[in-house]
Amino acid sequence: MANNNHKSLDEVHSSVNTSSKGGFKKLLAFIGPAYMISVGYMDPGNWATDIEGGSKYGYSLIWVLVMSNLIALLLQSHCVRLGVVSGRDLAQASKDHYSKFINYFLYALAEIAIAACDLAEVVGMAIGIHLLFPSVSILMGVCITVLDSFVLLFLLNSGIRKLEAFIISLVGIIGVSFFIQLVIAEPNVVEISKGLIPGFTNENALYIAIGIIGATVMPHNLYLHSSLVQTRQFERTPVEIKKAIRFNIIDSAVALNLALFVNAAILIIAATTFFNTGVEVTEIQDAHKMMAPMLGSTLAPLLFAIALIAAGQSSTITGTLAGQVIMEGYLNLRLQPWIRRLLTRLIAIVPAFLTIYFLGEDKTGDLLVLSQVILSLQLGFAIIPLIHFVSDKKRMRAFVIPFWQKIASWISVSVIVFLNCQMLFNKVKEWLQDSEYAMLIGAIVIPFMLICLGILLFITFEPLFKKPKQAVATQFHGDVPQILFETPKPYSSIAVTVDFSSSDNKAINKALQLGGKQAHYVLIHVLETTNAAMYGEETNDRERNEDSENLSAYKAQLQEQGYTCEFQLGFGSPKSVIPKLVSGCDLLVMGTHGHTAFKDLLFGTTVESVRHKIDIPLVLV
Repeated sequence: MANNNHKSLDEVHSSVNTSSKGGFKKLLAFIGPAYMISVGYMDPGNWATDIEGGSKYGYSLIWVLVMSNLIALLLQSHCVRLGVVSGRDLAQASKDHYSKFINYFLYALAEIAIAACDLAEVVGMAIGIHLLFPSVSILMGVCITVLDSFVLLFLLNSGIRKLEAFIISLVGIIGVSFFIQLVIAEPNVVEISKGLIPGFTNENALYIAIGIIGATVMPHNLYLHSSLVQTRQFERTPVEIKKAIRFNIIDSAVALNLALFVNAAILIIAATTFFNTGVEVTEIQDAHKMMAPMLGSTLAPLLFAIALIAAGQSSTITGTLAGQVIMEGYLNLRLQPWIRRLLTRLIAIVPAFLTIYFLGEDKTGDLLVLSQVILSLQLGFAIIPLIHFVSDKKRMRAFVIPFWQKIASWISVSVIVFLNCQMLFNKVKEWLQDSEYAMLIGAIVIPFMLICLGILLFITFEPLFKKPKQAVATQFHGDVPQILFETPKPYSSIAVTVDFSSSDNKAINKALQLGGKQAHYVLIHVLETTNAAMYGEETNDRERNEDSENLSAYKAQLQEQGYTCEFQLGFGSPKSVIPKLVSGCDLLVMGTHGHTAFKDLLFGTTVESVRHKIDIPLVLV
């Protein structure tokens, strides 16, 4: 049974109040989530596919960008609808609906998609650092990208609006940089318009087109957007829900069209600079190197490098949030953001480091394009459940998507899956003919592809034959449960955590108010020193003696006032020791003390861990 009380991105859920605003101010209150999504549409992976597509095939693949953007806008509007109406993100909705096996499979694919996306961001940022500072190699740049994890930690702690403002500023840097580069390049508008006519010149153009689609319509963005729209607080009435959907779609339209401009600008600049002069470029660093002599400007390559770093940094932040949404939604497992960030980043760094170390820096372009193709291959597994959920009248009620959107959505996913199957067929055929590992490919790759195809067909047709695993509420807040009134019982034993700071006064007094003189009080303090962690109760140092004396002083003061009291001194981590010490108590009172903002980011708050390990009420003062 799914835990429907679990909120997506709980720390920022409903943290932006839009209820008191009206008109244009209300629209502004909803602006933000789509810009955080849009950075995934202009990350370094997009650059690689756009540069290679523009330098090899000129303007002929612009239609792929436009088609991808239209598909992206349609699908992101579905994510908005799902998150706003149902209050569930895509991962949570999948967990509610599918069996454990299907959910684990979808979760694994989603994690692979995030790793592939982060791989592009690692390589892209490393290249950007190398372009700005030539003395820093790309290999060294890959190692430096680990440090950007700490940027996210401070931004998350500052609130969702400040995080959104930071992302929007990076998007602005990217947009302005490419606008100036377009002016410098002076492309041919007539030739650009011819690129809107669909068609492929050869099979490799199809491979690049698949990469463009994968770089534009990213699986993890679907999960993240359905979560971020829930950061807005509004009245849960049909009128306000309709307004929230409309404002979020406006936000999406503006942000994704900005992303289309950036992608089109990269492809057009590559076509104007390289294709029209007969130069084929597949590496981002080569494109940067050749810009100055071909465009006659030293400003263009500088802006190119700055925009590349901004794209990588902004994308890596949203990738981390998407990873948190997916892990919490599918597994109901929550890690501290810094652990989640480093885990994702290390998974991406290993293949990037090995590829560059063994094959050389000239293979980074191939690595970037491959990462985007991997993303595209997994799109069907995220899009198909999304379409089913927003088409479900029981889940969406009056806000189910209209018939024309259903048709457009199924056509879009059919095109993506068809192009992927065609590309895979061509690649496997090529591998079997030319590779010395043909037998290995036939024994492992082909069976895995067939399993994936089977599961894709299952999630496509499953709703036609089987009812959802869990009935979806038909009212805005579900059926109101009947309150089972119980006779109030006074607390008999109350535990209070103390750390001998000014916060103790509030915590102890709150406990006394709740228990009166009839309750028994247990004062708890945990010694966190290295000695305490190693020797436990055998610790015998100055700090232990002082803490024992302080506890005795507290006890004496309470007894003087007629309260029954004892104290407990624990040793080691408060997160694991406190739950053990409160055994036998029927209430725990904790004060907000002991940690600074940085420690909260690094280690997590004690209360967050303790509350999951106790089965008695917790009062936080």
